[in-house]
Amino acid sequence: MLSDLEIYAVVPASDLGRAREFYQDKLGLEPIEERREGLIYQGAGGTKFLLYETQFAGTAQNTAMNWATKDLDAEMSELRGRGVVFEDYDFPGFKTENGVLADDDGRAAWFKDSEGNILALSEGM
Repeated sequence: MLSDLEIYAVVPASDLGRAREFYQDKLGLEPIEERREGLIYQGAGGTKFLLYETQFAGTAQNTAMNWATKDLDAEMSELRGRGVVFEDYDFPGFKTENGVLADDDGRAAWFKDSEGNILALSEGM
């Protein structure tokens, strides 16, 4: 049933115009479609996400969306060059170094968008 349906992420923005600029200028993404409810972006393999306006943006304290990459260092370098700042975390069993968590499953890094949403990149996970 649900396993046969397309999945897409939904990401909130308190200011859709500001968020659109962040996703364009910092992440290099352009929407493929503008709808009444927000902006549709498309990634590899037909994956998509909706960026929509709501007063509740940035309130979740968890990862909202992740991009899988084969070269985390290159992606981070490109994004840092565009002004993206990666988060550092230090929790029991979970510590990043220079923005990167490395464990037996792979490597990952987190950053926040203009709306306070936590986004991630992962390699080998």
